[in-house]
Amino acid sequence: MVLRTRTPTSKVRLQAGDDDGVGNDRGTSVITRTKPKTKRPNLYRVLLLNDDYTPMEFVIHVLERFFQKDREAATRIMLHVHKHGVGECGVYTYEVAETKVTQVMDFARQHQHPLQCVMEKN
Repeated sequence: MVLRTRTPTSKVRLQAGDDDGVGNDRGTSVITRTKPKTKRPNLYRVLLLNDDYTPMEFVIHVLERFFQKDREAATRIMLHVHKHGVGECGVYTYEVAETKVTQVMDFARQHQHPLQCVMEKN
Protein backbone atom coordinates (compact mmCIF):
# COMPACT_ATOMS: atom_id res chain seq x y z
CA MET A 1 0.00 0.00 0.00
CA VAL A 2 1.30 3.44 -0.92
CA LEU A 3 0.16 6.45 1.06
CA ARG A 4 0.30 9.83 -0.62
CA THR A 5 0.17 13.12 1.17
CA ARG A 6 -1.33 16.16 -0.43
CA THR A 7 0.43 19.44 -0.34
CA PRO A 8 -1.73 22.54 -0.61
CA THR A 9 -1.29 24.03 -4.06
CA SER A 10 -3.26 26.39 -6.19
CA LYS A 11 -2.75 24.35 -9.37
CA VAL A 12 -3.47 20.69 -10.05
CA ARG A 13 -1.91 18.92 -13.03
CA LEU A 14 -3.93 16.10 -14.55
CA GLN A 15 -2.93 13.68 -17.27
CA ALA A 16 -5.66 13.28 -19.85
CA GLY A 17 -7.03 9.77 -19.78
CA ASP A 18 -5.62 8.97 -16.32
CA ASP A 19 -8.94 8.27 -14.66
CA ASP A 20 -11.26 7.02 -17.37
CA GLY A 21 -8.93 4.65 -19.24
CA VAL A 22 -10.34 5.85 -22.57
CA GLY A 23 -8.32 7.66 -25.22
CA ASN A 24 -4.66 7.81 -25.99
CA ASP A 25 -4.19 11.56 -25.57
CA ARG A 26 -1.26 12.08 -23.19
CA GLY A 27 -1.56 15.89 -22.97
CA THR A 28 -1.84 17.67 -19.68
CA SER A 29 -4.43 20.09 -18.36
CA VAL A 30 -4.05 22.65 -15.64
CA ILE A 31 -6.91 23.46 -13.33
CA THR A 32 -6.51 26.61 -11.28
CA ARG A 33 -8.42 27.09 -8.08
CA THR A 34 -9.38 30.59 -7.15
CA LYS A 35 -9.64 31.46 -3.51
CA PRO A 36 -13.01 32.92 -2.58
CA LYS A 37 -12.75 36.58 -1.66
CA THR A 38 -14.06 37.45 1.76
CA LYS A 39 -16.91 39.91 1.65
CA ARG A 40 -16.82 42.91 3.94
CA PRO A 41 -19.62 42.84 6.51
CA ASN A 42 -22.53 45.24 6.16
CA LEU A 43 -22.32 48.29 8.37
CA TYR A 44 -25.10 49.81 10.45
CA ARG A 45 -25.57 53.32 11.80
CA VAL A 46 -26.55 53.60 15.46
CA LEU A 47 -28.87 56.56 15.97
CA LEU A 48 -30.29 58.37 18.99
CA LEU A 49 -33.78 59.84 18.68
CA ASN A 50 -34.88 63.04 20.38
CA ASP A 51 -37.62 63.14 22.98
CA ASP A 52 -38.97 65.85 25.27
CA TYR A 53 -38.12 64.13 28.55
CA THR A 54 -34.58 62.71 28.57
CA PRO A 55 -32.15 65.23 30.11
CA MET A 56 -29.35 66.47 27.86
CA GLU A 57 -26.76 65.51 30.47
CA PHE A 58 -28.00 61.91 30.42
CA VAL A 59 -27.63 61.76 26.62
CA ILE A 60 -24.06 63.08 26.94
CA HIS A 61 -23.33 60.42 29.56
CA VAL A 62 -24.71 57.67 27.24
CA LEU A 63 -22.52 58.87 24.36
CA GLU A 64 -19.43 58.92 26.58
CA ARG A 65 -20.12 55.56 28.20
CA PHE A 66 -21.32 53.41 25.30
CA PHE A 67 -19.77 55.12 22.29
CA GLN A 68 -16.45 56.28 23.80
CA LYS A 69 -17.05 59.91 22.80
CA ASP A 70 -15.15 62.66 24.56
CA ARG A 71 -17.16 65.40 26.25
CA GLU A 72 -16.96 67.77 23.28
CA ALA A 73 -18.04 65.17 20.68
CA ALA A 74 -20.82 63.90 22.96
CA THR A 75 -22.14 67.43 23.44
CA ARG A 76 -22.02 68.10 19.70
CA ILE A 77 -23.98 64.89 18.94
CA MET A 78 -26.48 65.60 21.73
CA LEU A 79 -27.15 69.10 20.35
CA HIS A 80 -27.59 67.66 16.86
CA VAL A 81 -30.14 65.17 18.22
CA HIS A 82 -31.91 67.99 20.08
CA LYS A 83 -32.09 70.29 17.03
CA HIS A 84 -32.68 67.77 14.24
CA GLY A 85 -34.53 64.97 16.04
CA VAL A 86 -31.93 62.30 15.31
CA GLY A 87 -28.16 61.94 15.55
CA GLU A 88 -25.57 59.33 14.61
CA CYS A 89 -23.54 57.77 17.42
CA GLY A 90 -21.36 55.59 15.19
CA VAL A 91 -21.19 53.01 12.42
CA TYR A 92 -20.60 49.35 13.33
CA THR A 93 -21.03 45.79 12.14
CA TYR A 94 -24.47 44.29 12.76
CA GLU A 95 -23.56 42.47 15.97
CA VAL A 96 -21.78 45.45 17.52
CA ALA A 97 -24.57 47.86 16.53
CA GLU A 98 -27.22 45.54 17.93
CA THR A 99 -25.33 45.21 21.21
CA LYS A 100 -24.93 48.97 21.56
CA VAL A 101 -28.62 49.61 20.87
CA THR A 102 -29.59 47.04 23.50
CA GLN A 103 -27.14 48.45 26.06
CA VAL A 104 -28.36 52.02 25.57
CA MET A 105 -32.03 51.05 25.71
CA ASP A 106 -31.53 48.96 28.86
CA PHE A 107 -29.52 51.73 30.53
CA ALA A 108 -32.17 54.34 29.68
CA ARG A 109 -34.95 52.13 31.07
CA GLN A 110 -32.98 51.49 34.28
CA HIS A 111 -32.80 55.26 34.75
CA GLN A 112 -36.46 55.71 33.77
CA HIS A 113 -35.79 57.74 30.62
CA PRO A 114 -37.68 57.25 27.34
CA LEU A 115 -34.53 57.65 25.22
CA GLN A 116 -34.73 55.69 21.97
CA CYS A 117 -31.73 54.19 20.20
CA VAL A 118 -32.08 52.47 16.83
CA MET A 119 -29.91 51.08 14.06
CA GLU A 120 -30.22 51.29 10.30
CA LYS A 121 -28.25 49.79 7.45
CA ASN A 122 -25.59 52.16 6.19
